[in-house]
Amino acid sequence: MTNLLRPFSCVLQSIGLAALVWSGNAQAADPLASVPVPVTASFSILGDLVRVVGGDRVVVTTLVGPDADAHVFEPKPSHAKAVAQSRLLVTNGLGFEPWASRLAKAAGYRGASVVASQGVQARIVAQGQGHGHADSDPHAWQNPNNVIIYLRNIAAGLSQVDPAGAAIFRRNAAAYAQEILELDAFAKAEFAALAPNQRKVITSHDAFGYFGAQYGIQFFAPQGMSTDAEPSAKAVAQLIRQIRREKIKAVFLENMSNPRLLTQLSQDVGVTVGARLYADALSGPNTPGATYLQMMRHNITQLAAGMRLN
Repeated sequence: MTNLLRPFSCVLQSIGLAALVWSGNAQAADPLASVPVPVTASFSILGDLVRVVGGDRVVVTTLVGPDADAHVFEPKPSHAKAVAQSRLLVTNGLGFEPWASRLAKAAGYRGASVVASQGVQARIVAQGQGHGHADSDPHAWQNPNNVIIYLRNIAAGLSQVDPAGAAIFRRNAAAYAQEILELDAFAKAEFAALAPNQRKVITSHDAFGYFGAQYGIQFFAPQGMSTDAEPSAKAVAQLIRQIRREKIKAVFLENMSNPRLLTQLSQDVGVTVGARLYADALSGPNTPGATYLQMMRHNITQLAAGMRLN
């Protein structure tokens, strides 16, 4: 993203003083007021978690929406306005949204912030393979147990801006954490019958490292952690040789990825691409990945079915 601050200076002029005054007044508002707290979440998965924890005490704006790719996101004036008018900004961290701090600064944001992944034991990746300058894998939500940490951080952030709702936020987070534990048990049961040599999967980009570490699955991808660059011809050729050598038939696209590369790769090695997985984004309403729990159950079911073919 080039010259981000220049367009945002124009954005703030177009937003005008009214939005900034509204934001300042909102932050000073009585926490006992019944007006829902405006919260901005960086991408769709976080938006879903904030809604679960906050309930009817929050109104959530999501910057990178369903089926959209946070790796190549470019903020618009409407995004700057949403941030400026929020009382809480929730991001993933671990280098996932390198644009978020620039956006907040350009929008003149002075509210509270939460880094949802704070406290997660990050997976360290090879230098240069992370997002931006980060050398950690940012896709921590792919291990359900990490999401319990996300929930605690979100509840703490909401309690900071709405102290009257603190007990509600803690209860909502605890209830959802129990559902997360049930999800983890479901995943372990689904994968239990798979032999070690079956536990291999090809995906569009390398977003499932935490999932693989939690459930003993090897994921291979032509792209690295981010989708903002095409893989080299050498990397694709190595992957083709590996698929043929290890007879991997579990090949999956992701809902926010360009299907061209993996479709061509699957044709070259004669395998059928499975159902779409949800990696970095939820799907729209009334679809298999509309919420975090639905997304994960869909992924678990499809991955287990694909690996049985290996």
